[in-house]
Amino acid sequence: MNMYHLLEQVAKESPDALYLVREKVTFKNFLKMVHARATTLRDAGVKAGDVVGLLSHNIPEFPLTLFAIWYLGATVLLLDTNLTPFEYDNMTKTVKCKFVCAEKSFFYKAKGFKFFDITTKDGKADAKLKPAKLTENDIATMSFTSGSTGNPKVVPLTHGNLKTSSDCYADMGKWLHKNEIMYGFLPLYHIFGFAGGILAPMYFHMGILLQPSINPKAIMEDFKVYKPHCIPAVPRLWEVFRNKIIEQAKSKHIWWIVSFVLNHQKFLRAIGLKKLVDKVQKPLRDVFGGRVSLMIAGGAATKPEVEKFYESLGIAFVQGYGMTETVGPFCCSRPAKHRVPFAFGVPIGCSECTIRDANEKGIGTLWVRGPNVFNGYLNNKNANSESFDKDGWFNTGDLVYLDKNKQYHFAGRKKQVIVLDSGKNVYPDELEALFMEINGVKNVAVFEHKVGDKTVSYGVFQVEKGMSFIKLAAQVALANRKLAPYKWVTHFAMTTEDLPMTSTQKIKHHVVRQNLIDGKYPENTSKIREML
Repeated sequence: MNMYHLLEQVAKESPDALYLVREKVTFKNFLKMVHARATTLRDAGVKAGDVVGLLSHNIPEFPLTLFAIWYLGATVLLLDTNLTPFEYDNMTKTVKCKFVCAEKSFFYKAKGFKFFDITTKDGKADAKLKPAKLTENDIATMSFTSGSTGNPKVVPLTHGNLKTSSDCYADMGKWLHKNEIMYGFLPLYHIFGFAGGILAPMYFHMGILLQPSINPKAIMEDFKVYKPHCIPAVPRLWEVFRNKIIEQAKSKHIWWIVSFVLNHQKFLRAIGLKKLVDKVQKPLRDVFGGRVSLMIAGGAATKPEVEKFYESLGIAFVQGYGMTETVGPFCCSRPAKHRVPFAFGVPIGCSECTIRDANEKGIGTLWVRGPNVFNGYLNNKNANSESFDKDGWFNTGDLVYLDKNKQYHFAGRKKQVIVLDSGKNVYPDELEALFMEINGVKNVAVFEHKVGDKTVSYGVFQVEKGMSFIKLAAQVALANRKLAPYKWVTHFAMTTEDLPMTSTQKIKHHVVRQNLIDGKYPENTSKIREML
């Protein structure tokens, strides 16, 4: 079964269930719209076997075009809306993409491909146009997971990967049901948003309420009007929502009683004060519409106090773990009486996990396996040989351990990916390759670092004698502008000494970072930081 056939099946079983909630489009009517969009794209030149880019915010045309591309037998290249033309040109060239469906605001004079306005109105569907005969082994989507320049890693996901991942959500059947509403403000081009906005609704026959912006007022209005049942978000947003609620309660001088009731609700219920607990919980739950039964966090670790807060409102709060390579959620935590920091639970569906090379504390590298795990990076034998073993296990590069209840806990990163507070990933090798083009830079190490309470991409530059902070800052600023702003290095240090290397001449990032902490490298001034 391919993804278009899955849509056909859902439309047959639940024709009148709402899929696009805001637009009041049922699965049955959405299927008809997909056929019409496929006709439009066919007439524009899209054919089976093509790679077609999809560059859009969370608007109805995103899923419409997604399924239409699959209808025609083409592969979808999911493009991040935060990148630059320089990056889009590199990405499309790498996968030989000649056609990009995008919102008009993203159009530019592209190199090597042409744009199609995703908001184009479709005409009548061609009755003679039939869906392509794709199998579960055909590639459905491609995503870049290690930057967009240099030698990036491209993840091809098959229709079988996506379908299997959708089936894995059966584990969440305790909270999610047919005709309920999934809130969709996480970007659909990202695997977390894709899983929540495309795959989960297909499995549960749920509706998706798409929200193209992250404007708090628009989001809160959606909660009030549509009352979603499930809300996926990155930990940082859950923390923001929690802090706002607490601030409002404090401004009304009622937080002391609210926090007391929430922290002692079980005792209060036991002594007959259930109505008091319900009275305190209700207005806080109503902030999210009043019907939410499940909140999902992913993309980064959630602070225990944040999880505890939402669970004190009587809402199930779970932490998911996954990667693009695993089609998003691979493990999921279970609501617990005593939350342990950084727990992401147990494998879901037919997923398998194992820990290798564990130390004396039981902390080792997480390896995963299952039909929802991709088959290998596109045209990258070196990366594949490093990532897979002969039995099909995939090395996530993350350090984890098991607790006494056999739940997995995050313990750190073995690989050098930088995870920002927003949940976005930054790949040091991409930045280092750009910075090495700067005259006077002999070597550079980019790594995750804390500046105050903020996680940033930090750079330590080995430079030639005579290089100044101001000159280096100006060149770093120029290089930054080739990439999306969230990837920028705005904090750096420099040295004329050799950076520590391994015997194979790879930088020891952890040693460089410790040298920085120990004060070995002079840092840039705040004035120069403003230049960046």
